Amino acid sequence: MGLPGMVLSAIAAAAGAIMYWAVTYQGTGFRLSTVGLILMIAGAAGFVVSSIVFAVSRGSVGGSRHSLDRQVTDDQGRSSSIHEERK
Repeated sequence: MGLPGMVLSAIAAAAGAIMYWAVTYQGTGFRLSTVGLILMIAGAAGFVVSSIVFAVSRGSVGGSRHSLDRQVTDDQGRSSSIHEERK
């Protein structure tokens, strides 16, 4: 989904709007205006879902975890290493 889903949903909604408002042909068995309305609703719903997926999938560029390694030596010459991880 994501960006391609948003584009496809926008195209479906635009095609549905054209079918609903611009086409006057009445076929036997179904109406194109009903199909256009269904396409507009599905396109709008798909656009919302794709927008949410696109927004959630875009994390920070550097990542959200930071780690730090350091070695500490006290005044008596003893050393110890420290490893820290932050979210």
